[in-house]
Amino acid sequence: MPARKRFGQHFLHDPAIIGRIIDHIAPAETDHLVEIGPGRGALTEPLLDRCPRLDVIEIDRDLAPALQQRFGGQSGFTLHEADALRFDYTSLGGDPPLRLVGNLPYNISSPLLFALLASPAPIGDMHFMLQKEVVDRMVAEPGEGDYGRLSVAVASRARAERLMTIGPGAFQPPPKVESAIVRVRPRVPDFAIDCQRDFDRVLQAAFSARRKTIRNGLKGLLDRSAIIDAGVDPGQRPEQLTPAEFAALANRFTGETA
Repeated sequence: MPARKRFGQHFLHDPAIIGRIIDHIAPAETDHLVEIGPGRGALTEPLLDRCPRLDVIEIDRDLAPALQQRFGGQSGFTLHEADALRFDYTSLGGDPPLRLVGNLPYNISSPLLFALLASPAPIGDMHFMLQKEVVDRMVAEPGEGDYGRLSVAVASRARAERLMTIGPGAFQPPPKVESAIVRVRPRVPDFAIDCQRDFDRVLQAAFSARRKTIRNGLKGLLDRSAIIDAGVDPGQRPEQLTPAEFAALANRFTGETA
């Protein structure tokens, strides 16, 4: 089947790259794998070779029958014709925790990632192929050029690690950008967030004015004295603050509005 632009499809076909990805995932026989967007099954086959229990979620109704015909005879394979953004991952159980894998379409990567991090489903880890610049922002540290709202938002919910970069030639059709594999492990951070909505609101305000100081960027949310009381220098710019400092600011804002 040809790739469909509306689904953002770019099918992986390079055997060497596929092998490296599988090695990074390191599936075990006792794992419960979930593949999002299997496409033509480039990762599906080697995943099933290593792990007999695999659920796949495919939105494309033209691809789903071919996947069922090819892999449906294997007892541990289950196909779900569904939108990954709306799928109920808790329906898959949680013993062992789910291990998610996918070559995610660029147009849904961030919304899907945060939907999964907010899901009550027991997710052990995620290995996703994303646009390289998105992964660069996910793993960036304070003070680095790519550090921003996405970096902090991910760090407050998970640990992200870039594993490898993949050139356009590994896909059909080739995308116009480089891709990268990221490993994401959900976690409870070592700092408290009293209200996730307020935390996200503070991040949005701060990084919408990233060239301004925190004092100016959070004008209307927190005044200078409140920022100082949160343990943050009001003269710093947002890219200098750690996730824990953003949490302190958000908690201060939550306390003032309670």
